[in-house]
Amino acid sequence: MTQVFGIKNCDTMKKACAWLDQHGIQYEFIDYKKSGVVAGQIQLWCSLSDWKILVNQRGTTWKKIPDLEKTPLDETRAKQLMITYPSLIKRPIVLHKGKMIIGFNEDLFENFFKE
Repeated sequence: MTQVFGIKNCDTMKKACAWLDQHGIQYEFIDYKKSGVVAGQIQLWCSLSDWKILVNQRGTTWKKIPDLEKTPLDETRAKQLMITYPSLIKRPIVLHKGKMIIGFNEDLFENFFKE
C-alpha cells in the first residue's frame, strides 16, 4: 500500500491527500510530527533520494535551529536533525511500489502514479 508521510495540518499535505482521494488511490498516512520519525525510516528515505532534498532549509523550523546545531551540515548531521526536528523534513514523502517522491504538484503525482 502507498504510504504518505507528513504533518496533518500542513496545507501541502492536505492538497496531496485530496489529490490521492480524488484519484482513488488508497494510502496510509503517517503523521511524523505526532508519531516521530525513526532512524531506520530516514535511512530508507536517504537511500531513495539525496538527503539534501529531504531537509527543508527554507522553513521556519530551520531558521529557529541554532547555527551550531546545523553546521557543518553533512548527511549524518542532517539525519540527526530530522529525528530531533521532524518539521524539517520536506513533505509529503510518498512511498509507492518501492519508489519515492518528495513534495507535491499535480504533474509530479500524475507521472509518479502512472507507472
